[in-house]
Amino acid sequence: MPLNRRTFLGTSAAAGAGVAIVGGAAGPAAAHGHGHEHGRPPKRYSFTVMGTTDLHGNVFNWDYFTDKEFDDKAHNDVGLAKISTLVDQVRREKGRHNTLMIDAGDTIQGTQLSYYYAKIDPITAKRGPVHPMAQAMNAIGYDAAALGNHEFNYGIPVLRKFEEQCDFPLLGANALDAKTLRPAFAPYVIKRLRTPHGRDVKVAILGLTNPGIAIWDKANVGGKMVFPGLEEQAAKYVPRLRSMGADVVIVSAHSGNSGTSSYGDQIPYVENAAGLVAEQVPGIDAILVGHAHLEIPEYFVENKETGKKVVLSEPLKWGQRLTLFDFDLVWEKGRWVVEKAGSQVLNSNTVAEDPKITKMLADEHTKVVAYVNQVIGTSTAAMTTAEAAWKDEPIIDLINVVQAETVKAALAGGEYAALPVLSQASCFSRTAQIPAGNVTIKDAAGLYPFENTLEARLVTGAQIRDYLEFSARYYVQTAAGAPVDTAKLTNADNTPDYNYDAVSGLTYEIDIAKPNGSRIVNLSFEGKAIDPAAQFVLAVNNYRASGGGNFPHVPAAKQLWANSEEIRNTIIAWVQAKGSVDGAAFASVDWRLTRDGSPVF
Repeated sequence: MPLNRRTFLGTSAAAGAGVAIVGGAAGPAAAHGHGHEHGRPPKRYSFTVMGTTDLHGNVFNWDYFTDKEFDDKAHNDVGLAKISTLVDQVRREKGRHNTLMIDAGDTIQGTQLSYYYAKIDPITAKRGPVHPMAQAMNAIGYDAAALGNHEFNYGIPVLRKFEEQCDFPLLGANALDAKTLRPAFAPYVIKRLRTPHGRDVKVAILGLTNPGIAIWDKANVGGKMVFPGLEEQAAKYVPRLRSMGADVVIVSAHSGNSGTSSYGDQIPYVENAAGLVAEQVPGIDAILVGHAHLEIPEYFVENKETGKKVVLSEPLKWGQRLTLFDFDLVWEKGRWVVEKAGSQVLNSNTVAEDPKITKMLADEHTKVVAYVNQVIGTSTAAMTTAEAAWKDEPIIDLINVVQAETVKAALAGGEYAALPVLSQASCFSRTAQIPAGNVTIKDAAGLYPFENTLEARLVTGAQIRDYLEFSARYYVQTAAGAPVDTAKLTNADNTPDYNYDAVSGLTYEIDIAKPNGSRIVNLSFEGKAIDPAAQFVLAVNNYRASGGGNFPHVPAAKQLWANSEEIRNTIIAWVQAKGSVDGAAFASVDWRLTRDGSPVF
């Protein structure tokens, strides 16, 4: 893949990028003694870098899956229109020339707004539209954005078109061309800030993305791009940036802070490596953290080599928070030195949407609302995911029946046509619902908010047992007779809902009184104990098939078929073809939670 027009050049100091911060500078990132030079007080300068992450296609404070204003239990708001108002406030307070604005990735996937302009009215079409996220971020005045893993969901051509539409660089120092091993995107950008003292401050922004892209989007990047570890690439570029005269080095990293990886040891690079970068690579002042969807107002990591404290901040997700990094600099021995660095986050629910953004994109919003409200069929009864995390609910059966039927049709007449088809599905959202009566695109799409595609893998009975045991770790061990609180029953060891799979096509119990690894009881196929050597076809999403969640066996299992169509669209097409959804025709209780043989519910 050729280097992009904005790609890394040794003289990229002309480009602009930044991270912004407002308010309370907290603990010191570095401390220096300062005497007065020739009796004069030292020269000082302060600036702020603002940062967002994991915007996931949110411009408006709107939930396209429910077609109403966004709200959650914490009354968070979402969207760049809210962020724009906060940014304007910060710039008024600090002076725009004393601020920078950056993002840590996952920008163009996640809402029906972003889906619409990738697939329904694609930005890649001849004389196609400008992506709403590009329009909004350009209007706000971003200086740089790191690449997120979800940037690759729609394929490299969509990402390249989005990049072309942005007035700022997309950074990825560890996103390399597979053949040349040179950067496929700009690794960094350097921004000059003018000070009152006649000495500019050079702020370098280094962008790092997630190594997991090689697994999660293998179909889109395999053979085209490779993604080495964040620590390795930071260690390569930070000294280079310092040698180029960078006074301040900020990393925008689409990588969480926990030091863990959801894909185990399938690739030798850490998924959530932001803290490791701070700890291992000298010369970094601050890291804007992304990917984990957590709120970290301010967190300090001590660099092992220098002892310097590096400030990290993660502004939750979807535009719910804005990180503000505040830097206080002093002129010392002929250069600017960071004397203090701290961070905080601002809550976007404290401000109104910026009418500049909402007016600019009103037409795009209206088009998408009309699209998601198209009626595609009817349902005989209401179905919901409210209890699907601990009960086998018809609405999850709907996903599985669509997947199983799709795979059976694909394999018909072939070598594996006679094998039984099993299917996995997760409760991706606890608020998804299919209403009684008319079913719209938004109802069906709400079941499957991710852009996953469908595969068929060949597995054995023994492998399915292992798979289910691994999945069952999701439940907190609860002794027989002990009270069961559904609010505390799930997500053991911080396992997200999307990493708990229910498998249809067989029956089993999960004994939550037993320890992990021995919870699957009475695993049966067609009324008989499952044969460990029996062969099955597993209908499975590409995230799981490529190693997402680190489930056993499936990534190495033989692929019998794969589809490029999103599962979400397959569900929509299935409902359209049927005309009517009747849960009684496909719903069955294939699994249940038990304790010592007694059902929990």
